[in-house]
Amino acid sequence: MDLRLNRRQEALVAIVQREGFVGVDELASHFDVAPQTIRRDLNLLADGGLIRRYHGGVSAPSSIENVAYAARQSLQADEKGRIAKAIARAIPDGSSLFINLGTTNEVVGRALLEHRDLRVITNNLNIAILLSDNPTFEVIVAGGVVRGRDHGVTGEATIELIRQFKVDYGIIGISGIEPDGTLLDFDFHEVRVAQAIIDHSRQVFLGADHTKIGRNAMVRLGDFSRVNAWFTDRQPPDALMPVLEAAGTELHVAG
Repeated sequence: MDLRLNRRQEALVAIVQREGFVGVDELASHFDVAPQTIRRDLNLLADGGLIRRYHGGVSAPSSIENVAYAARQSLQADEKGRIAKAIARAIPDGSSLFINLGTTNEVVGRALLEHRDLRVITNNLNIAILLSDNPTFEVIVAGGVVRGRDHGVTGEATIELIRQFKVDYGIIGISGIEPDGTLLDFDFHEVRVAQAIIDHSRQVFLGADHTKIGRNAMVRLGDFSRVNAWFTDRQPPDALMPVLEAAGTELHVAG
């Protein structure tokens, strides 16, 4: 399902993710629209897997499953674009890099297309096809099991190939960030690939927008001590700033 959300619908999803459960009348009051308008929004978002509807209200999807890939592509599009451009500016021509799975990383791939002479290893078939359009790039695709929902590749073969390289930059995404700086994701296999990328990169760049802060997910990737630079779209909460400082993680807020 190709979802194209307006600003109200994006803000609505963010509220539900933050609050857990919200009533229809409360949402209508917050956005100063009729309950019928909110109900139409909620039907669209529920069909796209972004929320769960109940009598009188809505909740976020279960924390053990991620939102449908096609739906995630439409969320925070402007924010992802700003983050992607900031990451691309930090990558010099002639660099070697890993890029793993995620909708933000696919936007990073598009932002890198104007570069020259990049050597890219990826387990994301969408990124591999995209970057192969630049004739100066060398693109290597990790082997493994292909997931139909997002064309990501995971498994032992994926990890084994990653371990054969040592690259300049590893670009990773994440599904959730705890207040103590713990980085979380939904898929154990995907996390193992990301951990291998971290271990075999000279610098690790995390691209994650503000909606990932406080979002629940089940699998622990690590913490900010594994990340050299975090690229995001808003200033993080004050509680996270000492965590970043202690970890030595540079913060880049893309304006």
